[in-house]
Amino acid sequence: MAKEDIVEKVEELKEESKERNFLQTVDLVINLGDIELSDPENRFSTEVVLPHGRGKERQVCVITDAKITEAKNLDVNLITKDDLEDLEGKKDEAKKIAEENDYFLGEAPLMPKIGKILGPVLGPRGKMPKAFPPDADLEGMMKKSGDTLTIKIKEDPTLHFPVGTEDMEAEMIGGNVEAVIQEMESNLPKGPQQIDSAYIKLTMSSPVRLI
Repeated sequence: MAKEDIVEKVEELKEESKERNFLQTVDLVINLGDIELSDPENRFSTEVVLPHGRGKERQVCVITDAKITEAKNLDVNLITKDDLEDLEGKKDEAKKIAEENDYFLGEAPLMPKIGKILGPVLGPRGKMPKAFPPDADLEGMMKKSGDTLTIKIKEDPTLHFPVGTEDMEAEMIGGNVEAVIQEMESNLPKGPQQIDSAYIKLTMSSPVRLI
């Protein structure tokens, strides 16, 4: 689908949707077809960077020992190695941390400990930390991670992706939608023909069909 056609549909969505008293997310819904998802070979996981970002800030939590000073200078929630060890066995506190943060970055040497202590609450929520080396550019990694979507094809043929917010320009939302669809097509065994349909919608709007 050409980008200009996607942008036209985004503009249609904006025009037809009612105003709400909160900032609505723009969601892309993709329905797969002609694919046997019970076959593990047809499932995959990939990532795509939204070229125009998500449209709103996401709360990040950094779990680190070597980057404490740098993390304190950034707008993040910080968990040090000592903090992490103090969380062992405290499931309610771990759950609260999981709910308060949108995504996590974890220093690579700490990942085994993170998996043991926070894995049981982060894993089911799809929030396991992205690992970074102790000498990483933390600020740069935060920017990239905040704009990255993970695409996981499992057994559900219907997939939902946040691709922006309603206050973003239609051209920007259209660029994000195009990037996700292209990434999907390039990873599906039979390419575009396995996307049965695709829609865009706001949090509380009716969907507009793209494909």
